[in-house]
Amino acid sequence: MSIKAILWDFGGVMTTSPFEAFNRFEAEHGLPRDFIRTLNARDPDDNAWARFESSRISLEEFDLAFEEESRAAGHALAGRSVLALLGGDVRPRMVEVLRRCRNHYQVVCLTNNMNTGHGPGIWGTPERCAAVDAAMSLFHGVIESSKIGMRKPDPEIYRYACTRMQVAPTEVLYLDDLGVNLKPARALGMQTIKVVSEAQAIADLSLALGMTF
Repeated sequence: MSIKAILWDFGGVMTTSPFEAFNRFEAEHGLPRDFIRTLNARDPDDNAWARFESSRISLEEFDLAFEEESRAAGHALAGRSVLALLGGDVRPRMVEVLRRCRNHYQVVCLTNNMNTGHGPGIWGTPERCAAVDAAMSLFHGVIESSKIGMRKPDPEIYRYACTRMQVAPTEVLYLDDLGVNLKPARALGMQTIKVVSEAQAIADLSLALGMTF
């Protein structure tokens, strides 16, 4: 079947990867490389990160739970200190690609995110917040884990997205920077693109859609 809708992850797709910020933080604080990423992969359905992204715990509870988990892994970190690393820079070329795609396809953002309260949150500066808001305004819809109580890679969130978009999974192309999130989408019949870099993602998207970006 032909593609009717494109699902986009946000962090690591529309923005630079938070893993880059994790690695810089680890190097600056004498932590093993990929310590944070590895910690978040442990008990991925019920760790502090997963519970916060699906709004099962509050910011204060996450802060303490993440510190307990990281201490048990050998290096105590407050959860809030890691949240501050999540706000990447918006990729202007990806924004332009999104702008062009929305003229031909239904474009929807599917993101695991966190309810960090009022204010700038993870994006920090007013300029970065404005760039994020501008990119978000291009989507026909935004599906947020913190608002619906489900998170990737739970297969139910992809079914939910298809219902929201009123398309079959086989009519969806999905971009994400994490293979673990793409696997269940492929199992449902979606076409997928793993985003490793901005240039690679745009090239793969161009090939999949038959469009020149």
